[in-house]
Amino acid sequence: MQRKLGVNVDHVATIRQARGTRYPDPVFAASLAELAGAHQITVHLREDRRHIQDEDLRILRRTVQTELNLEMGAAEEILAVALEVRPDTVTLVPERREELTTEGGLDVAGLRLALRPTVGRLVDAGIRVSMFIEPDLRQVRAARELGAQAVELHTGRFCELWRGPRGEEELVRLEEASRLAADLELHVAAGHGLDYTNIDPVAGIEDIAEFNIGHSIVARSILVGMEAAVREMLERIAW
Repeated sequence: MQRKLGVNVDHVATIRQARGTRYPDPVFAASLAELAGAHQITVHLREDRRHIQDEDLRILRRTVQTELNLEMGAAEEILAVALEVRPDTVTLVPERREELTTEGGLDVAGLRLALRPTVGRLVDAGIRVSMFIEPDLRQVRAARELGAQAVELHTGRFCELWRGPRGEEELVRLEEASRLAADLELHVAAGHGLDYTNIDPVAGIEDIAEFNIGHSIVARSILVGMEAAVREMLERIAW
């Protein structure tokens, strides 16, 4: 099975927004990532627009040659943009304005009623829906019941603990959740906190078909360039 790599270019925009300039351009970074072999470009359009802007998303929709994955909270304002732009995939994530980055998975099981209209409108528009969830069997089942076609397993806790004995426990959780998701015919992705040092154990989980990685690739690209950074990660996830 070919493992797909989605490259999140949010933090290219973070650098741009820090100085209020027009550069570095996340659209150009996305093009370089695709040239290097990335299978998908991921961006998160947040309500506070701290990095990616609406126009970035619109230009990416016109220029991305692979697939475009939009991460978003289930807010009406962002949903309207998604329905206008029509990315290939929308990944629904939890979002708090105070957080530095996404802090955990979406509680799909507890938010079924609230999420159902959003999922329905996205599916009706022909957009594949993924749920960014903890590697929890209850959440996997809830995502399937709600009509999602994919899940992205939150790897943040594993990445915090992977060097110690509790890391093995988190790896087992990821294995079990990905196996159940695959059995339920969900496309299985994983992401958050993955880098060049901790990706190997997660890449060994056979039911994970896709990895979405942003910060570590963008950070590496500062030193070696975007194309080299993407190729290095592609080598790590191949098996």
